[in-house]
Amino acid sequence: MMNKPSLRLLLAALATALSVGTHAAGTVGNTLPADFPVIIDTSLGKPVIGFGAAGPVKRTPVIFLHGNNDTPFGTACNPVARIQSLAQYLADNGWAPSELWGLGYQGDQCDLAGDPTLRSGIAHTNAANVPDLRRFVHAVLAYTGARQVDIVGHSLGVTLTREWMRQDEAQRLVRRFVAIDGPNHGIINCSPNPANVYQLPAFGGFTPKSEICVELGSPNTRFLKLLNGPGSSGEAAGPTQVLVIRNADTSFVYFPLQDGVFPPIPAEDSFGQPTDFSRSAALRGARRLDLTGQGAYDAALGSAHLGILSSPQTRQATLEFLNARDRSGHQGRD
Repeated sequence: MMNKPSLRLLLAALATALSVGTHAAGTVGNTLPADFPVIIDTSLGKPVIGFGAAGPVKRTPVIFLHGNNDTPFGTACNPVARIQSLAQYLADNGWAPSELWGLGYQGDQCDLAGDPTLRSGIAHTNAANVPDLRRFVHAVLAYTGARQVDIVGHSLGVTLTREWMRQDEAQRLVRRFVAIDGPNHGIINCSPNPANVYQLPAFGGFTPKSEICVELGSPNTRFLKLLNGPGSSGEAAGPTQVLVIRNADTSFVYFPLQDGVFPPIPAEDSFGQPTDFSRSAALRGARRLDLTGQGAYDAALGSAHLGILSSPQTRQATLEFLNARDRSGHQGRD
């Protein structure tokens, strides 16, 4: 028979083992499950990258969408992966890895080294990546057995989500949407003004005729008029609940101000017209959290547009919004 001290030691060892196992199981990875459907990137012609895990699903699955020129996790050509860290924050606070999914809709970004102008090219547009998101959402729904998803998007991931929802009238499939500093009313980087350094090929080639600028270079582009104007589903129309988290002081894609290492450029649209983009990330009808000083959370570049994705305010607001009880009384479940 085992004596009491030995029994206590055994129980302590088991508790430690269970604790380690639980922590390991709560880690957001860099792959999709082996039996998850293979989705071919429409623009790149190879399987999309992303993260997710097999396992039971009790909450509404959350899909994370990075911004332009970013990835869902660190790659050889993009070592900093802020959106994965936000997913990990949810994993550390009750979500299972099987409930957290990330889509890389622009590959690993290694192609940018050979041609930086791809940053503003057609493969990086909203319209080009809707098919990838459409297939990914439906694959997650089928794989998890859920009826809805939540989506957390940053920058281009915001308008990509909204354009997919507009095209497919998919509001019923998205329970909650966190829209972090998205270009909902355009970006400042597309001006023909000679002082706009982003026109240079080395800085991405954001000229008025580049495909990204044709979509987002002005609040008055055809793309944004369809997305925001009459006849669309509205900027934040139900039943999807929307939380906007935006920079209210600086962001190199909206404000004509220095943003970390990014220089200020004139407040003009792609047509050369003076334009205030500072409230571009806002959406009519959505809840909104305005933040300042977010550059402190981007250790690499000091940018508020990038730092807002890593900030404790963004993480906590995202957690509380997704975790709040529905009117039905369910908490974060479909």
